[in-house]
Amino acid sequence: MLRYIILVSAVIMQMCLGATYSWSVYVQSLRSLTGLSQSGAQIPFTLFYFIFPLSMMIAGRFLPKLGTRRSAMTGGFIFGLGWVIAGFGSNSNILTVLGIGLISGIGAGMAYVVPISVCVKWFPKNKGLVTGIAVAGFGGGAALVSQIGGLLIANWMKTPFEAFQILGIAFMVCSCLAGFMMIIPAGGKQTELSGALYGRDIISSPLFRLLYIVMAIGLAAGFAVNANLKELFPDIKTAAAVGVAAVSCFAIANAAGRICWGWIFDRIDSRRALQANLIAQAITLLLFPVLVQYAAGFLLLSFLVGFNYGGILVLYVSTVSAQWGVNHVGQVYGILFTSNIPASLAPIFAAMIYDRFASFTPALVILSLMLIAAAFVVNKMDLESAGKV
Repeated sequence: MLRYIILVSAVIMQMCLGATYSWSVYVQSLRSLTGLSQSGAQIPFTLFYFIFPLSMMIAGRFLPKLGTRRSAMTGGFIFGLGWVIAGFGSNSNILTVLGIGLISGIGAGMAYVVPISVCVKWFPKNKGLVTGIAVAGFGGGAALVSQIGGLLIANWMKTPFEAFQILGIAFMVCSCLAGFMMIIPAGGKQTELSGALYGRDIISSPLFRLLYIVMAIGLAAGFAVNANLKELFPDIKTAAAVGVAAVSCFAIANAAGRICWGWIFDRIDSRRALQANLIAQAITLLLFPVLVQYAAGFLLLSFLVGFNYGGILVLYVSTVSAQWGVNHVGQVYGILFTSNIPASLAPIFAAMIYDRFASFTPALVILSLMLIAAAFVVNKMDLESAGKV
């Protein structure tokens, strides 16, 4: 019974940490209040996904000293604090950038890997599925946050800065309570680094390098769509309402995709799972010009991109767990997760294309071609000997 309580707590923790996925809900209001361009309004989002993986890599080295519970609670509190600080951005936009981009990124990096590493130890026979469930909250939480944020701004007449503070306080409370339950099984070790690998050994692995490139491309496609969702739909009259619904669709699909792709991973080999995910996303992006013509089609597009994107966040950590071993998940995936850093530039890239051509289509076509190329790269992966670095 305890392990299921821990699994639920892990989902709640991830729901808080995944709130930044709802960013596109606030972009239009921020632009109206501050006069920022579309690309300028994406800076907090991009900085978050630069700092988040970087701090996660560093946290992977200190997790044994802090312990799972302390790391989760501290990281969750810092994450919420960042949103509270961002609420003072009406005085200076730099506070929004530092709050959500820097401070929340540090908090998420400290806490993110804990629920994953704890849950795979409680459910060792279902690594893919339980990882998918554990991190489903990271995507699904944005569905709830986007709806609350949309209500705060549209119905309750709150500014995005006021919404940041309300949500930030909620994140601090919920993540600290959930983090308190991040304990490992009796007789387990409080460390992910028994027989620790050195960072240089991990990076020198040919498999790791290929995984890094492929994961970065997959993440970039999801980021480019997610951060610009409210601007992707061309009908100005209904764009706001359809945009909020699209954010929710993306978030729900993101969560569902993590569970479904985790289930798939447990039943087919890693190579086929990774390739299927990449090709599915490429096809979805190529359908953008057709689907975006209608609200229903746009919502379907949002769902499919979110579903495939969600798979990335379970397929790669499951591959690391299967190839390097569960005791090295925190360290190896912590480094691999820094692929978010180059991928985090995708929203600004797509926004710059939009600012120049008034269309996202060229950016999405480029990303779809990169996804297809990445699917071919997967064939070069020596997954059978992946753990030998």
